[in-house]
Amino acid sequence: MARASRAVASQHKAAIEAASAKLIRERGPHAVSVAEIMANAGLTHGGFYGHFASKDDLVAVACRRAFEEGDQRWDRRIAGAGGDRQTARRALVAAYLTPAHRDHAAEGCAASALAADVAREDADKPVRPVYREGLSALIDKWLSTAPADLPEAEARRRALVEVSAMAGALMLARATTGDPLSEAILDATRAWLLGEDAAEAAPEPSPAG
Repeated sequence: MARASRAVASQHKAAIEAASAKLIRERGPHAVSVAEIMANAGLTHGGFYGHFASKDDLVAVACRRAFEEGDQRWDRRIAGAGGDRQTARRALVAAYLTPAHRDHAAEGCAASALAADVAREDADKPVRPVYREGLSALIDKWLSTAPADLPEAEARRRALVEVSAMAGALMLARATTGDPLSEAILDATRAWLLGEDAAEAAPEPSPAG
């Protein structure tokens, strides 16, 4: 019985984490209540504190989960390239800078979805180090697509610039959704990263980066 209870508690905790990871990416942590998160997880409000000490604690856990989901998506795209770094890079860019990703923040990249909210959090909030760790891991993943003969320092410099360009472009595209400028930002950034004309760098239909 105790083992079954632990299993159920673990399932409930995972459901809360999954629901919160989507909701905070979609609307930001301060626009989502604990009651909403629990309802989306299919649970009652009263059960929250059996799993998390505070909402701040949950936001940090949700942030980590959101980055882990993105990391898994990137792993799949890199693996699909069969070891070809250039193909992997193209796959990541093509999936990231799309109208579909722009319009589905709940399933998308945590780096872009949460940047503005995390920046407003106090320095001692638990989400701050979690976000930094997630972003650092994302940059390291991007480094794996750099040309093999590129010096390490140059590869890292480029990775910092290019990940910043992708995340920043997505944030600006979301802020201008509904205006032609939004897709122009995505097209121009994608073309720049791929070294192509904007008309040639067609996006892949994907809701998540």
